[in-house]
Amino acid sequence: MPFRNLGLEANILKAVQEAGYTEPTPIQSAAIPPILGGHDLIGIAQTGTGKTAAFVWPILTKLNKINRHEAPQSEPASVPGPARHGEGARHIRALIVAPTRELVAQIEENTRSYGRHLPLRAATIYGGVSERPQIDALRSGADLVVATPGRLLDLMNRRLCDFSRLEFLVLDEADRMLDMGFLPDIRRIVRQLPSKRQTLLFSATLSKEIEVLTHEFQRAPKLVQIGRRANPAETVAQFVYEVPKSLKPALLAHLLRDPGMNMVLVFSRMKHGADRIARNLEQKGIRAATLHSNRSQNQRLRALKDFKSGAVRVLVATDIAARGIDVDGISHVVNYDFPMHPEDYVHRIGRTGRAHAVGDAISFVTPEDHGELRALERFIGRGIVRKIAEGFNYAAAAQPSDSGASLGYPPQAHPASSRPYTAPVARTAHGGQRRSGNRHHGNPRFRPR
Repeated sequence: MPFRNLGLEANILKAVQEAGYTEPTPIQSAAIPPILGGHDLIGIAQTGTGKTAAFVWPILTKLNKINRHEAPQSEPASVPGPARHGEGARHIRALIVAPTRELVAQIEENTRSYGRHLPLRAATIYGGVSERPQIDALRSGADLVVATPGRLLDLMNRRLCDFSRLEFLVLDEADRMLDMGFLPDIRRIVRQLPSKRQTLLFSATLSKEIEVLTHEFQRAPKLVQIGRRANPAETVAQFVYEVPKSLKPALLAHLLRDPGMNMVLVFSRMKHGADRIARNLEQKGIRAATLHSNRSQNQRLRALKDFKSGAVRVLVATDIAARGIDVDGISHVVNYDFPMHPEDYVHRIGRTGRAHAVGDAISFVTPEDHGELRALERFIGRGIVRKIAEGFNYAAAAQPSDSGASLGYPPQAHPASSRPYTAPVARTAHGGQRRSGNRHHGNPRFRPR
């Protein structure tokens, strides 16, 4: 379906064309018509498939029609200028709630890009920065607000947001907001919004928890689901490197010798771990930046900017911070620390292979990670290819407890990448054999807190 058949505003189509898009993605083709038709909607699609545009484009189209209809004859809506209070003042018509400030900034940036030829105003609300500019933006008038739950609820409780004329509510990355514990805040926010509204919910997965949420917040929603549940993007090639924990820094640096790894997102489980990985890469002459919650908002925005521009080749991030990364061209995702939850793996690798591009997902797996790896393979319904890093000395600098033998093979002999995966065998003190692996192997769904 070409863009012109979607029913979008002509000025939005112009901006879309200027952005270089030639045809809508499946989620856009499926979601935009029912949104324009006034239906509540559940949009399920993998990260990188164009979900943001799928709700931003029709909302901008409908907002522009509202503004044209309500604009006073003496001041056409096409004339930008300071918002007026009282009769004819701008009212917040659309609210988009997202889990992280990076994602809020990305959505707002996309909104400005797609609405560049429209006389609409957007404002952002998120923590970690001064609230004064955000309050001023609300008072001066905004058609659309993009916000994180915490700061938004704070301003709402202080009666600094007027949503009395709200018509559109979007809950973006709803699955992640549930994972981050935002459900109580979201409920408090929704209770203060007009009941007569159009509610759109977008998520990478459709879990039972999400289905419960749709019954609570939506009215007879249309379901648009692209692809299978929780299935990683088909364009992402997935590989596992079995490696002792002590050799992970050396293996990452070794892999980065490949010039094809030109835009690499590395995931660390902990914030201090992300800093340590970046420092190690910098010492080896590899430009790297970090993205996690201990960084200031300006530092996080600078890291994203440098990564997008190519000023740094590697961005090291934690799971929560990375939810705001919407960057085309990421060549590789590296799970330096293997994710504890299969859902996190799906979200991580979705950062590459975006919008029909190809990408690679590499996971480092230590003996302690085998239980999580098996659980992941059951979750995605497929095995992940094991690979060996050519030219890498798996015995170099290894501590005795992390020697190659602990992985089930001699230091200089490694298993073929195509062999079926079995638990590594370790020798006991009595010469017998025991299976090594995660101490929660008997319960692969165990999720440590």
